[in-house]
Amino acid sequence: MSELRWEPPPSGGDGDPGRRAVVPERPSGSDGPSRWSITLLIFVMIAAAFALGIGVMRVIDASDDYGRVLRSSRDGGSPAAIPVAVEPSDDGDQQAESVDSGGRASRFAILDEIIEVLDEDFVDPAKFESLDAREAAINGIIDALEDPHTVFIDAERYRLASEDIGGSFEGIGATVNQVDGAIVIVRPFRNSPAQQSGIRAGDVILEVDGESTEGWSLEQAVAVIRGPKGTDVELLVRHADGEEELIVVTRDRIVVPSVESLPITDRSGQPVADIGYILITQFTEATRGELLELLDGARNAGLTQLIIDVRGNPGGLLNATVETTGEFIDEGVILRQIDRNGDEEIFNDEPGGAGVDLELVVLINEHSASGSEVMAAALRDHGRAVLIGTTTTGKGTVNVPRRLSDGSVLYVSIARYLTPENAPVEGVGIAPDIEIAIPDTGFEAGQDIQLFVAIEYLRGQYDPNASSGESTETEPENVSEDEDEAATPSQPEEQSEAESEE
Repeated sequence: MSELRWEPPPSGGDGDPGRRAVVPERPSGSDGPSRWSITLLIFVMIAAAFALGIGVMRVIDASDDYGRVLRSSRDGGSPAAIPVAVEPSDDGDQQAESVDSGGRASRFAILDEIIEVLDEDFVDPAKFESLDAREAAINGIIDALEDPHTVFIDAERYRLASEDIGGSFEGIGATVNQVDGAIVIVRPFRNSPAQQSGIRAGDVILEVDGESTEGWSLEQAVAVIRGPKGTDVELLVRHADGEEELIVVTRDRIVVPSVESLPITDRSGQPVADIGYILITQFTEATRGELLELLDGARNAGLTQLIIDVRGNPGGLLNATVETTGEFIDEGVILRQIDRNGDEEIFNDEPGGAGVDLELVVLINEHSASGSEVMAAALRDHGRAVLIGTTTTGKGTVNVPRRLSDGSVLYVSIARYLTPENAPVEGVGIAPDIEIAIPDTGFEAGQDIQLFVAIEYLRGQYDPNASSGESTETEPENVSEDEDEAATPSQPEEQSEAESEE
């Protein structure tokens, strides 16, 4: 049984409102209550109701426990149990009326009326019954914001969508991105259920279990395609050649290191031993630690040049992105963040880093998003790397998951970020220094032209005038390690962005 604690108003009504109201007992021997007893009883009931109303208002005032719970929820803590916030009024007797006319509940009460009318009168009742009116109303509000990064997902979808930040999840084993409103496979993981079932890089997912993906957000697609190990999901995909195919994939437990060091070959097919290669698939809590181990190995092997591949990297944790990028920058601004009030927060790197003495090339493409764009821009702006590939996605928005009272989550855009040199990223992306496009069949044919150019650049063999006709490259700017900018230190707050691995 719950207990409602309240305090009576300091004044108002006859008598002492601070005293507990008591209903007088009936006189012994009386056949019934007297007229005065009834009158007194009515008066007491009215006074008690009035006092209770004001007391409840004081209990849920934003300055008491309810306000603290709500703020805790907004800060990522336990969800608030009370569904609406009510602001107390200074109008005394008009408090109850002001809640009815101006409170949040009354603002949205019309939705209940609309649902009731549709439920009783709509010509196609089956269609209305199959509609999740609550979620449709929520999505309607979010759609009106015209922000593709602010999305609502239910509790189960959030649980599934957030698993990969820990480095493992249950799903099909592929990275996806949203391109021109379509859900596109960036790459299936090696030996994953997706790869073994015939899913290819560049495939557009048209339907999931018979449901069209048109209008889906990236987070929604990830959440729906994810699922328990051993279960099947049917994907209707359109391959790069235009052929459509229905593929059934059996989900499995996917363990994905966020950083890998892989063997590479040059354009002639010869193994490359003089240049290190690191693939960063996403930014998780483990990314920096995994990177440091690989950098130790590169140093022990005597390597002085490194290729960092963030193609298809959808981002991840902001702090992990900043810390990982900082290993290659000897002090300076990594990221500028502008909030809704126009206030700027600067994310800086401290002096030193395990990779500050390495010559770098960063591979990017149209599926490099968010955190990978932060890294690419910071290394470029500090003169630490040449960027090779194609222009990135252009997701320059910081999103945080706000857990709601029923366990569902609203990913809300809270800020935009800028590069160290104050250039916007949202809707623009990061352009490469050397632009190289890979044909749709390039990877399948083993022709990673972007990687070949990166190797040739570091070896001093790159000639833009003699490159493949696939490229539209330009001369890179001179890279210097002494162009780092000093900035005021600032402690970043960890925030997570929407994940996009299946």
